[in-house]
Amino acid sequence: MNAKRYLGLGTALVIAALVAAGCTHFDYYAQAAHGQFSLLSEARPIDDWLADPALNARLRAKLLKVKNIRRYAARELGLPDNRSYTSYADLKRPFVIWNVVATPELSMEQRRWCFPVAGCVSYRGYYSKADAQDYASGLRGDGLDVQVAGVPAYSTLGWFNDPVLSTFIQYPDGELARLVFHELAHQVVYVKDDTQFNESFATAVEEAGVERWLEVQGDPALRQTYIAYESRKQDFLGLLLKYRTELEANYKRPVSDEEKRQRKAEIFAELKAEYQVLKVTWGGYAGYDRWFAEPLTNAHLAAVATYHDYVPAFRNLLMQQQTLPRFYAAVRALAALDKDARHQRLDALGAGAKPAERTIPVVLPHKP
Repeated sequence: MNAKRYLGLGTALVIAALVAAGCTHFDYYAQAAHGQFSLLSEARPIDDWLADPALNARLRAKLLKVKNIRRYAARELGLPDNRSYTSYADLKRPFVIWNVVATPELSMEQRRWCFPVAGCVSYRGYYSKADAQDYASGLRGDGLDVQVAGVPAYSTLGWFNDPVLSTFIQYPDGELARLVFHELAHQVVYVKDDTQFNESFATAVEEAGVERWLEVQGDPALRQTYIAYESRKQDFLGLLLKYRTELEANYKRPVSDEEKRQRKAEIFAELKAEYQVLKVTWGGYAGYDRWFAEPLTNAHLAAVATYHDYVPAFRNLLMQQQTLPRFYAAVRALAALDKDARHQRLDALGAGAKPAERTIPVVLPHKP
């Protein structure tokens, strides 16, 4: 990878962002620039890694699998055929960034942060866990509920050639394919200030992509492993949705704040207890234990469901269009509409379909 080329482009982007955002955010953008540049400097072409005879056998197999997935994404799914996910970086840390999510104490309304390129989003990312925790402490001091969540992957929306990372390379093969398809989909269509649209579209692409990719692999064991993983994930998301709904109902009750606080504590205790029961049905699988690493808050549950409400609409649109190129064209046409018209169209497309019980992948860390 020509790191100097990307460092130059990145510097220009960051300077533009700083001018647009003002000096108040200088430290934040500086850490973001340093983190992105460090990531790019660590990346080497996958073929260079594979040429090393001392390469760990397990990592070699995974990198070869990524090449298969990347080739399939471009040739069969019509996803961008560029240098994203053709290099690999060993970050020597569990996550690439840590996102800070915040809500009021007695509300599920998420705080939003706005950025020049990505638009307004409901999280603030840091390349250092310590920096994320420092910022979270300030928010807690303001009386907000806060979660600091590790993120294994993200998309730079085509501004950079995103590398494969050590933070997700050891995922099961089906989950690895899902992640690559999802992140590449963000390079096909991305609408500023419309997370529901962006994440629902990328999720619909990942679902269609994995289904087709698994069929081509012709490996029953691979398919079964992915089905088991997805089943556990849907069980867990269903659990979170249940208790998110209970929290929302609690905060709408015509009672005192103290009574709401008491019921809030009870709801989180019930969530933790029911999770332990759910683990038993999984045979003791503990992949979601780290989600409970911090004391539970509204912020843990705030993002659940809302970002994937339009997945059924995109599924129906794909069925109507029949081919992925036609589907992508139809999605671009939706993206050109103003937000209200776009959502009205998606509501009509998804009418009668069961809402997708999915959430932003980075919110739900797991063990492979």
